[in-house]
Amino acid sequence: MPLQGVEIYRGYDALGVVQVMDDGHKRYLSFGAEDEQSCVLKDQPWIPQMDYIRAMLLVLLFVTPRRVLVLGLGGGSLNTCLHHGFPDMQQDIVELRSEVVTIAQRFFQLPRSKRTQVHTMEAQTYLDTEAGRPADIIFSDIYDDQGVSEQQHQPAYLHECHARLRPNGWLVLNCWKEHRGEAVLEVLREQFAQVYSCTTQDGNWVVFAGKSDNFPSQSQLKQTAKQLSQSLGFSLSGYLNRLV
Repeated sequence: MPLQGVEIYRGYDALGVVQVMDDGHKRYLSFGAEDEQSCVLKDQPWIPQMDYIRAMLLVLLFVTPRRVLVLGLGGGSLNTCLHHGFPDMQQDIVELRSEVVTIAQRFFQLPRSKRTQVHTMEAQTYLDTEAGRPADIIFSDIYDDQGVSEQQHQPAYLHECHARLRPNGWLVLNCWKEHRGEAVLEVLREQFAQVYSCTTQDGNWVVFAGKSDNFPSQSQLKQTAKQLSQSLGFSLSGYLNRLV
């Protein structure tokens, strides 16, 4: 879709252009023409505006996180939401592009906090080389110059994610509708005890993979969705209804 608002910043790095647009109420991050990568509400940046980010947060119905690992930053709306809603939670964020980190902090109100540590490096390199405490949730949303990175679907990448999760942990992958199908799910099922997915209205395909067989009942999910929706500022119920 055409980019909205007025351009207030344009930067470049080895991977291309990074733009920030502002329409008065919202700010948008773009990595190229007609590419709306992230969006925040300026006066409430902790409420995610992108449909796929809200869908990814459905994982909060499955596990209450104390530590998360986020692979891919964008505008940081997911991270800001978690920072605001879970004051005891620690975040590790991995982002390849230092330009993106700077923009998320300067224009998108990404919190600078002792509870949030940003690692500027490639996601696979981080998984292969950096030590870290096990996470309750890993959110993976990494891009390359072709869009959503195929690296997210590779067995070695998924194995490293599995190894970094706690016994009841969950991996959340943001994919595009072109990735939807049994091929990705089968690779995940080889390593994870249970796999679910949710298709968003915008066409993203969000996949949830859990290490444990434990899963809440439908009544528990609905009750938790109702409670969390109030604190998060948007409804999770519609995404729960599309979970398969």
